[in-house]
Amino acid sequence: MTEKVRLAALQALFAWLHLALTAPSVYLWLGLPLLMRQQGWSGVQIGLFQLAGLPAVAKFLLARPVERGQHRYRAWGVGLCLALAAVLVLLGWANLLASPAQLFALAFAAALLATWADIPVNALAIRHLPAGEQLRAGALRSAALSLGAIAGGGLMLLVQLRWGWRAPFWVLAGMLVLGAALLWRLKSGPATGRETRVPASLRQDWRGYIAQPGARGWTLLLVLYFPFVGTAWFYLKPLLLDLGFDAQRVAQVAGVGGGVAAAAASLAAARLARRIGLRRAVPVGAWLGCASLAALALVAALRLPAAAVFAAAAGVAIAMGYIAALAFALTMHFARPQAAAADYGVQSSLFALSRMLVPAGGGWLLDRAGYAGLLTGLAAAMLGVYLLCMRQAAMLPGQGFQKE
Repeated sequence: MTEKVRLAALQALFAWLHLALTAPSVYLWLGLPLLMRQQGWSGVQIGLFQLAGLPAVAKFLLARPVERGQHRYRAWGVGLCLALAAVLVLLGWANLLASPAQLFALAFAAALLATWADIPVNALAIRHLPAGEQLRAGALRSAALSLGAIAGGGLMLLVQLRWGWRAPFWVLAGMLVLGAALLWRLKSGPATGRETRVPASLRQDWRGYIAQPGARGWTLLLVLYFPFVGTAWFYLKPLLLDLGFDAQRVAQVAGVGGGVAAAAASLAAARLARRIGLRRAVPVGAWLGCASLAALALVAALRLPAAAVFAAAAGVAIAMGYIAALAFALTMHFARPQAAAADYGVQSSLFALSRMLVPAGGGWLLDRAGYAGLLTGLAAAMLGVYLLCMRQAAMLPGQGFQKE
């Protein structure tokens, strides 16, 4: 097997695993609420159900046992994927919409296992992929997440309507079993050949991570780069409904169309970054975010025709996919191969926390200033991120990371 084919196979493996880990979470937290509402669940019950996703902010803690078994990243990944598949089979064993407590408990277990499995999978990617492949890996991960959103938020609902409650869960479990089988065939030794080291404590973990050149500036950028655009996407479906579009049209535009646009933008982001360098490509992403948010704010304020609404929504999806691809690539870059799980866990926890807090603040602003006020505020915040990107550009990786 040539080196080019080996790297392509590795990229395909990790992209599939990201898809298989993302789709169940999307189905549980974006697909099931529709069924819950039809079953008569209250808004409070549906809102409380979302708390089952809280393990995502604790990745830095879940990374600790994985990091202690650096030479067993593969075993951790396979075991956790299979455990998640087993929980999904249990979720599909019987219709649990009439048993909220059982559904919440199993959904929490699924969220915990999906969050946990993401750590060794990404640690393996960091250890096995050379620096020149990290941009492509970030793009493929972002594209896989977008496709996972389409699968979990759309296709699995169609599967449920056609074949019943258990079918989506068993399909999703099958995807994970296939991913685990492929992962088991991966050679467990680190491709870098660098000596591994087990950090002694969380404090030492943090000190080692933050001591890397550029890590302080990147950490600040990490918590600000994505969540403002992500918040706009979170509130896009309610906005489209309030603008008079029917639910099916909203699902087509924001669900399928937006996912495809984000996936394509992710791949384009990697190509552009290799051509112009990350120090220029990262600010471009912030500029795209600011421009798309301003355009959507204008649409919300003036209630422009449908073509303008769809164009603005596509702009947000493109900015989201572009930003996510570069953010994931840089997360891999700033995770040391000898402490891949720990450094990835720290960054993912910060990313998840900001992604949860900003939409909460956005909801408060939405109630007081409406959609136009919310989107204007997000655009202004993204302008600040653009200025920060320009100021922090020098800390981003240079030619060694840009070129293959």
